[in-house]
Amino acid sequence: MSRTFLYARCSTADQHTQNQVQEVKAAGFDIQPQRVIEETISGSTSASERKGFNLLLDRMESGDLLVVTKLDRLGRNAIDVQSTVQMLEGKGIRVHCLALGGVDLTSAAGKMTMGVLAAVAQFERDLLIERTQAGLSRAKSEGKTLGRPAATSVEAVQTHKANGLSQSAVAKELDISLSTVKRLWNAQV
Repeated sequence: MSRTFLYARCSTADQHTQNQVQEVKAAGFDIQPQRVIEETISGSTSASERKGFNLLLDRMESGDLLVVTKLDRLGRNAIDVQSTVQMLEGKGIRVHCLALGGVDLTSAAGKMTMGVLAAVAQFERDLLIERTQAGLSRAKSEGKTLGRPAATSVEAVQTHKANGLSQSAVAKELDISLSTVKRLWNAQV
């Protein structure tokens, strides 16, 4: 007999998984409390590296159903989500996503949906890279200095100190923060 599990994840300690549990119950799933795995960990952490997700895998068997409210509960990276679903399918575990109309991600329609979502995610990522590169090129052509400002040397601060400037005056002269000047003021050259 197939069992139903819920994987509920949130990213930070000030968030809670209760809404996910309620959403699954409202969708008509009656999941035993011992089959609900709740975890607080970033979605950017691969599912295979999550303690709660690995506990879930230890409990599940072929024929079981895993319910998630949204795909991003499995991960933020489309490739990671896709490989996680494929790994679960390989174990005979079906994956049901409420946000996608309850589609079984291991079915033919679910695989197609996952493929389309992965393609859209990759497209958006590529567009972001293109826009970033275009912006950097434009800034360079306008003569703007890119990247982090050059580090102020201890020698520069010490030279101004030797010339009798105050810490505030050195900060203004070098266009750096007063805290940076104070840190370098008594440093050894």
